[in-house]
Amino acid sequence: MLQTVSWTGESVRLLDQTKLPTQTVYVDIHDERQMWDAIKRLVVRGAPAIGVAAAFGVYLGVQNVQGNPAEKLRRLDGVCDYLATSRPTAVNLFWAIGRMREVGKRAINDGMDVPSLKRRLLDEAIAMLAEDNRICRAIGEHGAKLLERLPSRDGQRHLLTHCNAGGLATVQYGTALAPIYVGAEKGLKFHVFADETRPLLQGSRITAYELKQNGIPVTVICDSMAGTVMKEGKVSAVIVGTDRVAANGDVANKIGTLSVAILARHFGIPFYVAAPTSSIDLSLPTGGQIPIEQRDPAEITQGLGKTTAPDGVGVYNPAFDVTPAELVTAIITEHGVVDAPYEAALRRILPNRLAAV
Repeated sequence: MLQTVSWTGESVRLLDQTKLPTQTVYVDIHDERQMWDAIKRLVVRGAPAIGVAAAFGVYLGVQNVQGNPAEKLRRLDGVCDYLATSRPTAVNLFWAIGRMREVGKRAINDGMDVPSLKRRLLDEAIAMLAEDNRICRAIGEHGAKLLERLPSRDGQRHLLTHCNAGGLATVQYGTALAPIYVGAEKGLKFHVFADETRPLLQGSRITAYELKQNGIPVTVICDSMAGTVMKEGKVSAVIVGTDRVAANGDVANKIGTLSVAILARHFGIPFYVAAPTSSIDLSLPTGGQIPIEQRDPAEITQGLGKTTAPDGVGVYNPAFDVTPAELVTAIITEHGVVDAPYEAALRRILPNRLAAV
């Protein structure tokens, strides 16, 4: 699998996902401003990958810090606050930054010298990278057991996914696609319908690209075709990722996910959400409190460089929507499959985590 985020020893190497699927280009990030820009422009995208990248961004931002403990703390806080402004919806970003902030503060308060502080922060970011691989693998193991129970046709289990929650949205395995990859390793055969996921086409550009690269049969459809393939009996289940799960089980994911969930409920198709616990935000009672990122209107009016709407027309471009918990069949985490009622179940797997930030 392609490596989304890696540490070279001197810089953070990111797969530039704005270039996919026609070019496989890597960029090296040397400071927190470059990392902020990479997150904002979707060079790196997907909630878990954003979190790991931001953790490395904190390290890069303080690697030249000097002075007394108060000055070091000001620099650490400034870098963390700055990176937190890059994107608002994916809670993994704030979780990772918060974790790095606490590690740095403890080190400074313990009187660590600058080289030791830098080493401690770098070790924490590298640990998050390794953790992401283990967590996504565990999600894959639990999810594969669910998918194995689905009916097969022509020896394949047919799924639909929206946006990209595969290896390119994490460090390696992915969340929503991890059960497919793990299942394939165990001999299960899958066919995936990938929604284009407008306006930035993460489904057709990225999900289809990585599934094809990994030998999983995939068919790209327009977002508006999801209802038709469900009606025609071509889909046994829907599986998506998420950028934030509220305490009651409401989930925020790429715009258009809500429509897919409504269609799945209408046609009696299971709707699964794959979520690492770093995406669960128990501080928010419902999805109504999840901040929704509003993106540049040009993503719609000038999609992929071509004018597709009249000049001066109004544009509404939220990057995410919220699917209510009652439309979610189950949430697949690294600790197992969580069923409704979600709040009690989520608190059981996160007993000591009252907030994500």
